[in-house]
Order: sequence, then structure tokens, then C-alpha cells
Amino acid sequence: MRVGFVGTKSGLQLYKKWVNQINLPIAATSEVAHHIPFPGFEALFSAKWPDTPVTSILISDQEIVQAIRIKDRHQAIYNTVSIFENEIRRHINEEDEGVDLWFVVIPEEVYKYGRPQSRVPGSIAETSPQLMNAKLAKKLSAQPSLFDEDNETAELYRYELNFHNQLKARLLDAKAVIQVVRETTLMPEEFIENGRQTRQLQDKASVAWNLCTTAFFKASGRPWKLANVRPGVCYVGLVFKKDETQIDSQNACCGAQMFLDSGDGVVFRGAVGPWYSSETKQFHLPFVKAKIIAEQIVAAYKRDHGFPPTELFIHGKTRINKDEWEGFKAGVPENTKVIAIRIRHEKQFKLYSPTDHPLLRGAYCIDSYKKAYLYTKGFVPRLGTYQGREVPNPLMIEISFGEADMEQVLKDILGLTKVNFNRCDFADGEPVTLRFADQVGEILTATPMAHDLPPLPFKHYI
Repeated sequence: MRVGFVGTKSGLQLYKKWVNQINLPIAATSEVAHHIPFPGFEALFSAKWPDTPVTSILISDQEIVQAIRIKDRHQAIYNTVSIFENEIRRHINEEDEGVDLWFVVIPEEVYKYGRPQSRVPGSIAETSPQLMNAKLAKKLSAQPSLFDEDNETAELYRYELNFHNQLKARLLDAKAVIQVVRETTLMPEEFIENGRQTRQLQDKASVAWNLCTTAFFKASGRPWKLANVRPGVCYVGLVFKKDETQIDSQNACCGAQMFLDSGDGVVFRGAVGPWYSSETKQFHLPFVKAKIIAEQIVAAYKRDHGFPPTELFIHGKTRINKDEWEGFKAGVPENTKVIAIRIRHEKQFKLYSPTDHPLLRGAYCIDSYKKAYLYTKGFVPRLGTYQGREVPNPLMIEISFGEADMEQVLKDILGLTKVNFNRCDFADGEPVTLRFADQVGEILTATPMAHDLPPLPFKHYI
């Protein structure tokens, strides 16, 4: 693994201590049944996490503080992201060492003030360097100023007020894979206030399982693979996100996440348009846009496999309409079977186990050949426990368009709950096609630059 570090001098020290820990076994908390000891990174993945990064980019604490404490939050977060982005981009353009994964370790102050709704106390706030505000910038997007300087300054107000999302989005064109980690996540025991840890986290073994799994995946590893997968099948999750920087409140960004049986994924970025209806509170695409997305998916699948998929499952939280359905069908070859599946959380329908344990994970109830209920959470005999705390609720599965065997659809969706490589859980409650839809949408709309990107691997977005 070629890992690059970006952060402060103290952050680098914390990072090296953490790497030393995860290269050795870490005991689990014995009080929790499903917690498992961490065996060490090399023992787990047959790959070594290097003690020293291939490159270490140090950023001064003062430079970060001066940027993140700017009173205007748009300017503060944009300028703070620029500090990290510029250094990573400089290395990519000027240095020879390749980096598989950039480990960006941020001080707690960046996390605290680098989020939406964050406010810097007046006593420590820095004066805003630009004479601009969000209200004026929005007006200039509709009616540009005669002065180019004003229009350029207004552009930064189109960036999301989120350090994490903005940094990832701004480096998509450089194809940099980013893992943002708080200093307090690596060594929480070193951050003490009034005799107590400032943050209460999972036990160290669980943190190691989760962080190492996603890091290995982002560095082009494959933590695990499903058994008994069906060849030639492609799963797509639709992504919609309202673009708050647009004047028209109906404007939204559309996209799609394609996942293969291996768990590998690709994100396709669609166009911004009036896809949102304030009346129905739903997103829908016209025929042409749906056709374009389907064509992109088939082309990407064909590049990897040499032939188009035999089955294309489209997963969404809402039921697609007739125009979308016709568009998706028109965008695939004649021999590719398209099935549209609606998946949503169900709270009214309940099944109970006659035993002392919750219902088994994987239990299902078929209501009709088009509709069923699937329990993706529940008691797991192999673990001897249920990972949740409340009575599990099922997912409602509906075949909106197309024909498919419902039992096979349920098996596929249950399998897709086990390929969330962003953490290390026995299973997730949602299939990966929908699990990260909101997060991918946030990245797609975090910057105006993300609007014109080619398809990129899923690891760039999580």
C-alpha cells in the first residue's frame, strides 16, 4: 500500500502511533458478543501498512486556524480545503511517488467549524478577506456583475459548506482517493479534558476493523467477495440530490452507482435539470436522460467484461415512472433484461419470532409476485447475537417494471447488504446500491466542477 499523509506535525505523530497499533493484534471489548479482536493489518489482508508514508505533507496549525476561523463560513471552508487540495494536487503534478490513498488527518477544529451550520465565536473569528456574502453571490449567479472579480468571488459560494465533501469533490478530476480522519479518531486517549476523553468512540479493535477495511478497499484492495454470485448481472442505484446553489428550486443533480457481483462500483454523473417536483416530493428523469445513463452503464460494463450485462437491476427508493422505464430499456441492448426495483424501509409490517431472539436475518414474506418484505437485519446464529437494539423492521421490495423471480431478487438484495466496504460489519441494513446514495449525491453537488466528470470508481466518493 502506498499511503500519503497530509496533516499537521502532531497529526503525523498520532498517525504513526496508530499505524504501529494496527500492525499488531488488538483485543476486543469482551462485554459485546459481536465484537471480534483485530488480528493485525498484515494478518488480515496479507498486505503491510507501511510504518512511514510514501510522502508526508505537513501543514502548519497556524495556517489552518487562520483559514477555518474566518467569519464568513463559505470563505472559511473554501480556503481551508484549498490548503489541503493545493498540496495534494502539487504532489500529483510534480512528484514521482505514486500514492494509492491520501490519509488526510484533520485537527478537531477543522471538524468543528468545517460543517454546515457551524459558527465561529466572535471572540476568535478572523475578518473575512472578501467583501461578499451568500445572498449577494446567489444574485450574481442569475445576473452577473460587470466586474469579473465579483463574479469570481461569488463562485466560491457554490461550494458546499462541508470540508469533507468539498475536499473529495475538488480532487475528483485529479483522481485522488481520500480518507479524511479526525486526529481524535486515531488516538482518542490523548485528548483529555477535565479528566475525561473528549470523544467516546468504539473500542480500538472496532475502529481498526472499520478504518482498515475502507482504507484497504480505497487502496485498490478487495476485502472480501460474495460466494455464489450470478455472472452477467449488474446492479444500479439511482442518485438524486437537489442543487441548492441553483436559483430554480426544482433543479437537481442525477447520477447512478453501478455495482458488480464483486462489490466494485462506478459512479456516473448525470446532468443537472428540473428533475425534482415540489408537488410529489419526488425526483424523475425524462426519457432522454434515462437512456443516456443506461447507455453509460452498459458501455462501462462492456469495457470490463467484453460483453453487455444479461440482467440490469435498477434500484431506487421511489418507483420510477413510465418515461424513465422506457428510457432505460432504450439504452440497453435487446438481449439485456431490465428490471426496476423499488426499495424502502417498512415500519407498519411486522413479523415476530416465537423464540427469545429477534427474527432471523434473511427472513422474508412474499406478498405477491411483485411485492415482498425482506429482513436484512435480525438474529444471526453464527454470531449468536442480533447487532441492533430494537425490533428489526424489514425492507419493502417491489418490482415496479420488468419480470423477475422474487426469491432471486431477495437473495440478490440480501447479498448486496454484505459488500459495504466503508466499514467492517457482518451485514448492513441496506443494499450498497442505496446505502450511499445520499453521500454520493452530496459529493456530486459539493462543487460546480463536479458537474462535468467522467465515470469514476466508487471509492472516490466514500
